[in-house]
Amino acid sequence: MYLARTDRWYLERVIWMIAGTAVLGGTILGLFISKYWFILPILAGFNMIVFSLSGFCPMAVLLHKFGVKPLYERHKKS
Repeated sequence: MYLARTDRWYLERVIWMIAGTAVLGGTILGLFISKYWFILPILAGFNMIVFSLSGFCPMAVLLHKFGVKPLYERHKKS
């Protein structure tokens, strides 16, 4: 069994929290408020597929600009 570290909020953990909130929140709002809320989990799922195929995640870029650090950062060799 794999257990992720939970001692701090690193970039990957924050992204999973945002994606889970978007999927769960969009689904609940879609069921009870308006069918248009189903667009939110669809977009979150599409973004996860794009990331898995290309390695590009717009949310990761945005969060990194706000100072959220990844679990392990690569250090560039000079």
